[in-house]
Amino acid sequence: MSRLFSIVLLCLCSLAAHAAAPVIDKVVVLKAERQLQLISNGEVLHRYRISLGRQPVGHKRQQGDQRTPEGIYTIDWRHESPAYNLSMHLDYPNLKDKMAAYKNDVDPGGMIMIHGTPIDEDYPEWYFEGLDWTNGCIALGNAEMREVWNLVPDGTLVEILP
Repeated sequence: MSRLFSIVLLCLCSLAAHAAAPVIDKVVVLKAERQLQLISNGEVLHRYRISLGRQPVGHKRQQGDQRTPEGIYTIDWRHESPAYNLSMHLDYPNLKDKMAAYKNDVDPGGMIMIHGTPIDEDYPEWYFEGLDWTNGCIALGNAEMREVWNLVPDGTLVEILP
């Protein structure tokens, strides 16, 4: 009887802890600091080191410029990718990006993701640490990306700052 009571108590404690876990309502990317922050009710709960596009300074203007955009976006879908492990898509380009691209007669590009690091025998995960190596995406180590994947729901606001 005491074993059954212990199991029930453990399950209830687990459910209570899960229900009390803060909801991530915003992701902030600080490009200059190479940092991604998970925020709940205005409080930073987690910080992660990130990599950016190969041309990290400035806002993405067009397809192929290898810049990471700056502005406000939303995570609109996610994908398990053989190339980049877990990836969460941002709704780039937003209306402001589309208007700027139209004005400059360029393609704004797309497929901006928050993603993990490739699994590649020639280039192990540690090889990418400290490098800006993406085509404009935001990359984390795979363990960190798994954590972000589990904590951040689709529909979360993402603010990318210079």
